[in-house]
Amino acid sequence: MPSAQVPNMAETTDEADATAAALERPTLGAATRVWAKIGLLSFGGPAGQIALMHKELVEERRWIGEERFLHALNYCMLLPGPEAQQLATYIGWLMHRTIGGLIAGLLFVVPGALVMLGLSILYALHGDAPLVKAVFFGVKAAVLAVVVEAVIRVGRRALKNRVMVWIAVAAFLGIFAAQLPFPLIVLAAGLFGWFGARRRPELFQGGGHGGSKAPPSYGVIDDMFARSELAHAEPSRAGALRVLGVWLPLWLAPVAAAFLAFGGESVWTQVGAFFSSMAVVTFGGAYAVLAYVAQAAVDTFGWLKPGEMADGLGLAETTPGPLIMVTQFVGFLAAFREPGALNPVIAGSLGALLTTWVTFAPCFLWIFLGAPYVEQLRSNRALAGAMSAITAAVVGVIANLALWFAFHTLFREMTRPFAFGPELPALASLDWRAALLAAAAMLALLRFRLGMLPTLVLSALAGLVLVGL
Repeated sequence: MPSAQVPNMAETTDEADATAAALERPTLGAATRVWAKIGLLSFGGPAGQIALMHKELVEERRWIGEERFLHALNYCMLLPGPEAQQLATYIGWLMHRTIGGLIAGLLFVVPGALVMLGLSILYALHGDAPLVKAVFFGVKAAVLAVVVEAVIRVGRRALKNRVMVWIAVAAFLGIFAAQLPFPLIVLAAGLFGWFGARRRPELFQGGGHGGSKAPPSYGVIDDMFARSELAHAEPSRAGALRVLGVWLPLWLAPVAAAFLAFGGESVWTQVGAFFSSMAVVTFGGAYAVLAYVAQAAVDTFGWLKPGEMADGLGLAETTPGPLIMVTQFVGFLAAFREPGALNPVIAGSLGALLTTWVTFAPCFLWIFLGAPYVEQLRSNRALAGAMSAITAAVVGVIANLALWFAFHTLFREMTRPFAFGPELPALASLDWRAALLAAAAMLALLRFRLGMLPTLVLSALAGLVLVGL
């Protein structure tokens, strides 16, 4: 009926006008301001950071459509390293080429890196003060609750069937009981998933991500694709070689310089080489790799004391940016305690800078090299199966991290009852105050959904009270 068509036509016109207004391509300056805002407000781990980007880029500004946002996120989840930072780099690169990707990725990292450096200096200089010790006593209990919550969250997403559950169990036993290195577990899980997906693909489908469930939308980048304005997103062999020729030397040059200047046994070379290798295998985010980093930093290199890794994670939880920033804390303390001829604070700051560089420089390499091939990667069923198996293994690895933190938070003494087995707590050394705080933090996070930052703050205050008892 004619009378019924008028409202629909008006609504269609309004929607078209709104779309035309919304799809105005932002300038590099406008995009920089938005990336700076996201970098300053990116608390809450990857889930919170991705939700923030979705709100700013998809819902409010419509720079990228829903479907392409999830498309980019799925690709970033295939990569080692912090997926939220890589997602920002990917979207910035799509809109404004390499300079846009650099600005987006760096602004996601720099604010948190500066805050973390300041906190690391305060910790190194005043960490033995009674007041600071009391605060970190409470923070450690909250960190244990945060890691347990991460096991539950990732497990719900990744463990979709019995095969995935058994992969997680095998990974936990491998890293806890057999003391297998984290890279070997990642490799074994990936190979199992790769071949398993060829035989039984339905058992190795990805669990997805806790992103938005809003209906598909259309954005600036989608319009740019439709107008063929994204020539830099087309894959080419020359482009791939150019990216490798630039970013591989940029990534590894500081490590090579440290080796040539100070030798293979120097703390600089060890920090650069170790965290460069970590950048290649950090599938599953910071929680997955922290147990391995803690083991190496405490037992292999002697950079940290056992409880200090939990302190570093507590600091990283309170800063914006990727949680993997805790590696900067490790690099700072390593160089601070072996400064050579330098002032310890200057040496530690250089160690933090080197660690941050070798941790995040590969992220730009993965995006600039691989993003043009994202369609081919996503359509590869065997690769998707490999990543699903790795994600399941990550659940077991994070469970091991939770147990490691529990041992070093709740007990004062550790023993090794078997020659080749893991360290276990001396049950008589249980600290009832730590156990009480950890239980309260878990209730706050898991039962009352209080949030990570309020839980950390309240736990720190409770630590001040209990340590004085």
